[in-house]
Amino acid sequence: MTEWTGFRGAMAALARRVAAQPDADADAARLLARAAAWRAAFAVAPGARWAIHIESTQEFAAALFGAWHAGKHVVLPGDMRPDTLQSLRAHTDGWAGELPDGLQPRQDLDGDGGDWPPLSPDDTGITLFTSGSTGAPEAIHKRMAQLDAETGALQAAFGAQLPPDVRLLTTVSHQHIYGLLFCVLWPLAAGRALPHARLAFHEEVVAACDSAPVVLVSSPAHLRRMPESLDWSAARAAVCAVFSSGGPLPPTAADDALRHLGQSPIEVFGSSETGGIAWRQRARQQDRWTALPGVAWRLQDGFLAVRSAHLPTDDWHVCADRALADGEQGFVLAGRADRVAKIEEKRVSLTRIEQALAASPLVQDARVVLVDLDVGTRVAAAVVLAEAGAAMLAGFGQDRGRPALIAALKAALADTVDPLALPRRWHLATEALPCNAQGKTTEAMLRDLFRQTLPRAVWIESSESAAAATLDVGEHLAIFDGHFPGTPIVPGVAQLDWVMALAPQRLPVPARERFLRLDVLKFQGVIRPGSQVRLDLEWLPHKLALAFRLTSAAGPHASGRIVFRSEHG
Repeated sequence: MTEWTGFRGAMAALARRVAAQPDADADAARLLARAAAWRAAFAVAPGARWAIHIESTQEFAAALFGAWHAGKHVVLPGDMRPDTLQSLRAHTDGWAGELPDGLQPRQDLDGDGGDWPPLSPDDTGITLFTSGSTGAPEAIHKRMAQLDAETGALQAAFGAQLPPDVRLLTTVSHQHIYGLLFCVLWPLAAGRALPHARLAFHEEVVAACDSAPVVLVSSPAHLRRMPESLDWSAARAAVCAVFSSGGPLPPTAADDALRHLGQSPIEVFGSSETGGIAWRQRARQQDRWTALPGVAWRLQDGFLAVRSAHLPTDDWHVCADRALADGEQGFVLAGRADRVAKIEEKRVSLTRIEQALAASPLVQDARVVLVDLDVGTRVAAAVVLAEAGAAMLAGFGQDRGRPALIAALKAALADTVDPLALPRRWHLATEALPCNAQGKTTEAMLRDLFRQTLPRAVWIESSESAAAATLDVGEHLAIFDGHFPGTPIVPGVAQLDWVMALAPQRLPVPARERFLRLDVLKFQGVIRPGSQVRLDLEWLPHKLALAFRLTSAAGPHASGRIVFRSEHG
């Protein structure tokens, strides 16, 4: 049976449980011992602010509480991208876990670590970061009192419907506020077991539903892509609740989740800044949101304003979400505030561009971002195509193919978007846009789509000494910037980079650092955007040389040999 202890005293509650029944709960005993090992490591580590990144939910929980009980302020990076790590240095005195050169727990301890006094609600804290879906991630500082209030609100709203022996499955990361609350803090406060690992694929979720009852903690990005071909019967028999957060769940996705999982998802609306605000189940409430216990709300100039113990002060916080009162003590969201940017001194609404694209029958989803091109800052659009758009992209003829599709999308924007704001770069996808462990597509991820320098490669031949691939040279590749306006071509240095980057995927070539020279290099014909090029590679181990050839229906483009230094000089 679960016991509500609050997570401030979670380690003391674990210690009592383990002491009462030493062999009854192996996970609890191991979590307690690992937290003690982490506390001992943090206790002798200098500095007050420590970043933690660990994939395993249980090991992360041990490190988190070990750091807190050692008096450290914890900083949670959302990922380990190079730009994230670079910005992390300004917020931390040290790194732990799977971060580069991260602090590790003591290995010479035995036992539960002794006393675990309650954590201070005001002197214990954590720093998280916004998702970065509408700009650069911003640091958000939370006191334990705020997190404690929010776990209490979740328990008051949903705790009664969760069986005592429920198992948690999750597709989201605990490195962000949603996963931290639902997969670590709330279950520890309620005496429930933590999930063992984040599940990345739908097949893993179904396989984990081998016994009931199960709660699935997920996101719109995961729930909107549930494959019809998968046998969901085990999940329908085991799942007793589904939670979703990170953005509104489309009605069709909510219907699919109900059909496949047997439960209408409980959507939780909030943000890193505000914490949880409200919840709904589309099967019962449609678009109407109900405030979580302890959350007050009002409308302020058409925007939603909230006040709760989840916020750092008792002041009203005005959100970037427009809302309408529904007359039944709830509200309906009416869209986000415009994201406005300046392009050559003209104000451009990025939100309006996204809305206009999404209104096209060719488009399922659209996101836009600003990118720096040779002509200055311009708009780039990442579009997930609807069935009609995908068919148009795959077709042949005057009104088919990529150029015709882009022309149609630009025409859909013509009446509402200034010509200067028309997207100059396009990423057209038939599946979902890339997203992080929280199901969010960040601006950094979007920009990465438009920094691509490698064409899509399909390997058609491969052996120990030779390989061949077809390369789709899309016009979105960043290598065309500046080469040359009006008549873009692939520069020779980019062609060599393709060879160096792709060859190690199939052949045992040395690392780039051992590059020595180029032999018999020839550039025979230009490669233009939209081309399909064949790359032939031959590894000559006795010469430490990689021979390459780029050809297409237009004829030869480039050939030569890349010679490497031997391992000893």
